[in-house]
Amino acid sequence: MPSFDVVSEVESHALTNAVDQAGRIVANRFDFKGVEASFEREERKVIITAEADFQVQQMEDMLRSALVKCDIDPKAMDCSDLQASGKTVRETVLLRHGLDSGQCKTIVKKIKDLKIKVQAQIQGEQVRVVGKKRDDLQAVMAVLRELELDSPLQFTNFRD
Repeated sequence: MPSFDVVSEVESHALTNAVDQAGRIVANRFDFKGVEASFEREERKVIITAEADFQVQQMEDMLRSALVKCDIDPKAMDCSDLQASGKTVRETVLLRHGLDSGQCKTIVKKIKDLKIKVQAQIQGEQVRVVGKKRDDLQAVMAVLRELELDSPLQFTNFRD
């Protein structure tokens, strides 16, 4: 039977490329010359460090545009509050990975409300959708693309 998985993932390699690209933008910008500003990546966390809070905000926007260029949805960003220590200001940006139980339940409820002959089941941090017809699965994908969630959705593991 045809099936697919609804997931919310951030590819590690694409994230590395986006952080490196944002770092190159900061290095080349005139208003950041002579300023201690950097991006540090740790797993799914990016630490933005600069000398002033407005510079951190600008760097956050640079990171957001670099994520878009690397095909990562900026909705995956979860920005923390600014932390000032000494002469530097830091912000931690966490990139969400996986769907939490509330989002999974919302997706399953939305699929059941469609009254299409498909089954949806929660499997950890993803939702598996199974149906007899490929067209039904594609209709479910179209509806889920328009669904407003905090995390971006991807459709993987499509089996025919």
